[in-house]
Formats: sequence, structure tokens, C-alpha cells
Amino acid sequence: MKSIYRIEAITLPVSDVDRAKAFYEQAGFHLDLDTNLPGGMRVVQFTPEGSDCSITFGIGFPQAEPGSYVNTYLVVPDIEIAHAELKERGVDVTDIYHWSEVGQTPGVDPQRGDYGSYVSFADPDGNSWLVQEVPSRAKSA
Repeated sequence: MKSIYRIEAITLPVSDVDRAKAFYEQAGFHLDLDTNLPGGMRVVQFTPEGSDCSITFGIGFPQAEPGSYVNTYLVVPDIEIAHAELKERGVDVTDIYHWSEVGQTPGVDPQRGDYGSYVSFADPDGNSWLVQEVPSRAKSA
């Protein structure tokens, strides 16, 4: 029998826990936990809609420099819907783009293939997220 390894959560470095919490609530992530532990430790955990992996941040545990995470990936089945939802929630998100023979090109990938279209945004600390369209990973409802 083989073990199954899954990434369940990543620790995201932030400088202001309450500001980060407000941002991820605004972005539509689900708040799983916000708890204070003995010794001044605080743990906040969010899960993006439909994700099996969560983000965790807080006070009192080791972390990288706030804002140092670059291009943490979010995978969506439809980039246009994701882009509209982020804008609707007030997240400062880039326009949709894809890569072509001339480089980064505005608009969705004409083929609408896996890993073809992108948007990006950053949290208040500058941790950046790259949202990529992967239609083949769409979960059936």
C-alpha cells in the first residue's frame, strides 16, 4: 500500500492579521478558523471556494517575510467568471491575459485550453496570486 500525500495548507506570511483576514474574506475565501491559543498565538485559516488546500496565517509561529510569496496558484475552470467575481468583490485584479508568440497578450487564450489564460492579484502585503484557467479540472456539481 502506498501513502497519499496532499498539501492541506500553506502558511502565508502577513504583517497584519486582521487586515489579511478582511482581504481574504473580501476575496471570497471561506473562513475555516480564527482562534487564539495560549502564549499569544493566533491562527487564521481560509480555504478558496472549491479548493482542497487552505491558507493559514497568524501570530506566534515562524513564517517568511510578509509579501514574499510570489505567484501562489489558484486554478479555475473559467477565467472570465473568476475575473468578474474578483472585480465584483473589489479585489484589484489584472485584466485577463494569455501568452502568444509575441509574449503576454490581452484577452483569453483563443483555444481556451488548460493553462492558457490568467489574471493576477496581490494581498495587502504584496503576496501575489496567479489565477490560471484549467477547464479540464472542472469538478462536476
